Amino acid sequence: MIDVLNPANGQTVGQAPAMSVSEVNAAIDRTCAAFPAWSRQLAKARSDLLRRWFERIRDDKAAFAELIVKENGKCLSEAYAEVDYGLGFIEWYAEEAKRVYGDTIPSHAADSAITVVKEPVGPTAAITPWNFPFMMITRKIATALAAGCTMIIKPAEETPLTAYKLLEAAREVGIPEGVFEMVTGDPKAIGARFTSDTRIRKLSFTGSTAVGRLLASASGQTLTRMTLELGGNAPFIVFDDADLEAALEGAVGAKLRNSGQVCISPNRFYVHDAIHDRFIEALAERVSRVEVGDGMRDDFVVGPMINRAGFDKVASLVDEARAHGARIVLGGQAHAAGGLFYEPTIVSGLDDDAEMARTEIFGPVFAVYRFDTEDEVIARANATEYGLVAYAYTRDLGRSLRLSRALEAGMVILNSGSVGTASVPFGGIKQSGYGREGSYYGIEEYVDVKYVLMSGLGR
Repeated sequence: MIDVLNPANGQTVGQAPAMSVSEVNAAIDRTCAAFPAWSRQLAKARSDLLRRWFERIRDDKAAFAELIVKENGKCLSEAYAEVDYGLGFIEWYAEEAKRVYGDTIPSHAADSAITVVKEPVGPTAAITPWNFPFMMITRKIATALAAGCTMIIKPAEETPLTAYKLLEAAREVGIPEGVFEMVTGDPKAIGARFTSDTRIRKLSFTGSTAVGRLLASASGQTLTRMTLELGGNAPFIVFDDADLEAALEGAVGAKLRNSGQVCISPNRFYVHDAIHDRFIEALAERVSRVEVGDGMRDDFVVGPMINRAGFDKVASLVDEARAHGARIVLGGQAHAAGGLFYEPTIVSGLDDDAEMARTEIFGPVFAVYRFDTEDEVIARANATEYGLVAYAYTRDLGRSLRLSRALEAGMVILNSGSVGTASVPFGGIKQSGYGREGSYYGIEEYVDVKYVLMSGLGR
C-alpha cells in the first residue's frame, strides 16, 4: 500500500494500493473492452450520466474539500474553490457531449455527397498531478467520456484519495467499470504501460516538462496522440499606468494560491522603474498580513510545501539569490511552524541570470525585477523556454493589444490574476506543452475527423 501523508503535520491520511503489473494490465484491458459499447451510447445518455455524477459530487462538496486539504495541504477556502472549478468541467462537458458537430462539404461530383463526422479516438489514459487532485481529474475524465472515449487515470501518489472518492461517486451514479478506471503505484512503470499499449489511442499528461518529454518520446513509438500541459515560468508585468491596487490584488492571489505550487503561478514579476519601490512596499505590507498554517479553517492561509523535495527546492533558490546579492524584502526562510512550511517571501534586486529567473519556483516566493521600456520587458518575458501563461497590467488599450500579440504564451491575461474556467482553452506553447483542455477546443482533442464520400447517388 501507499501511505498518503498530510503535508501540514506528517500524519497518515489514508492508503492507496500499489498495484502490480498484472493489476494495471487488467485495468487497461477493462478500459479497452468498455470502449465499443460506450462509444455507441447516445450523446444524451453520456450527458445524463455526467450530469448525475456532477450532482452526486455537488451534494458531497464538503467531504471532498476536507479530503483535499488533508492530502494536499491547501486551505479549505481554496479546496472549495477547486471543487467548484472541477465541477464546472463536468457540467460543461455534460452539455458539450451533445454538441460534437460535423460538416457537409459541397461535392466535386454531381452524383456524390460529402460529410465530415467526428468519432471518439478510442480508449484513453491520463496522468494527473498532486496540486489540483480534484480538478485535474474532472477536467480530463469529463472531456473524454463526453466525446465517447473511455479513460484510465493514474493520479499522483501524493494525492490519490480524492481521485478514488471521485471514482466511487462515478460508480454510484452508474458510470460503468471500464469506462472510468484508475490505477495507482509506480509512476514510471504505469507510464510505460500507457505509452506502449497500442490500444491506448491518446494520453493526457499534466506535470513537469522533463517527464512530459519522456512520455512524448515513448508515445512517438506508438503514434499515440497526446495533450501535454507542462511547466511554466510566467511573467507578471506591471506598467507605470497600471491600476496599482488591482495589480497588487492579482499578484498576491495568483502567487499564493496553493502556496505558489501552481503551473500558472507568476514566476517573474517585472515592475516598471517608476513604480517599482512603491509596488514593493505595498506588496510587502499585503503579504506580511497573510497567515501561514494548517488549512483546515475558513479563512485563507498559506499552507505547506507538498513534500521535502519541494521545500528544499524553494529554500535553495532563495539562498542562491541571497548569495548573489539579491535583497530579501520579506521572509526568506523556513516558517516558525516548522515542518514543510516556508515563509511567504519577496526578493528584489534580481537580474535575469539568477537561477530563480530560469526555474519554475513552485513556492510562495515573489521574485521582482525592474524594467524600463515596453520592448525591453517583452523581450525579457519571452526569454524562456516556457510559454504557458503571461500576465500584464496596463490601462493603455493599444499596449494591451500589442502585448496580446507579442507575448509568447498559450494564455495572455491582462489586468487579472485569474486564468481558468471551463469555457476557455487552457494550455501552453514551446516547452509548456501542446493541446488544449477546457472549452469546445478541449473535446476536439478526443475525436478523430472522418471524411465520408457517398457516390453513385444519381442526378
